[in-house]
Amino acid sequence: MPLTTTHTSPDAVILDYNGVIGVQPTTMQWLRLARIATWEEDLAAFQNAFWSARALYDAGQLSDRAYWAQVLGFQPSRRLLRALRAADTNMWIETDDRVLRDLLRAQRAGLPMVLLSNAPAHLSDVLDTHDWRRLMTHALYSARLEVCKPDPATYQHALHTLGAVHPERVLFVDDRADNCSAARRLGLRTLHYTGRPADLEAAMLPAG
Repeated sequence: MPLTTTHTSPDAVILDYNGVIGVQPTTMQWLRLARIATWEEDLAAFQNAFWSARALYDAGQLSDRAYWAQVLGFQPSRRLLRALRAADTNMWIETDDRVLRDLLRAQRAGLPMVLLSNAPAHLSDVLDTHDWRRLMTHALYSARLEVCKPDPATYQHALHTLGAVHPERVLFVDDRADNCSAARRLGLRTLHYTGRPADLEAAMLPAG
């Protein structure tokens, strides 16, 4: 069941970025990155290599060079590294305007919102420059926290930024079921987001 909350409005919201605010990369974007990596002949294999070390990269435990060396199997040149990092970052910066409209309504209603995202350092810095970032009371990224969801410490960091708000009065929104399960174990309300902005609006502002 995707929604585990009550009909009362939450006192605060903790939001994932990719898959909620951010739009998933297209096949063409994946192919462009694979071409830069000279691995376009087998996109599935490239994606497997891309994700194999991603948790450590997202957690700030691998530098850009170390991460891409693991993906490629060799040390990239400076020029190749810059191209890979730029293409990788560009895959994750498109946002869902429908979701942003709901978040703007929530902000105007006075609802505190905290971003909690698994993201590497460079992407985190880029996301912080976008206009929608001002909708967030705080933005927490795994590379800066040095830990990724669904580790309980990530949720504790987010709750800490909210001060005295009780976990059961906080809504956590994520497109991954395992991240939602971890949040529920800490007592948070959860919305397993499946791409329906109406569900997000109803969970954040159930009274309309």
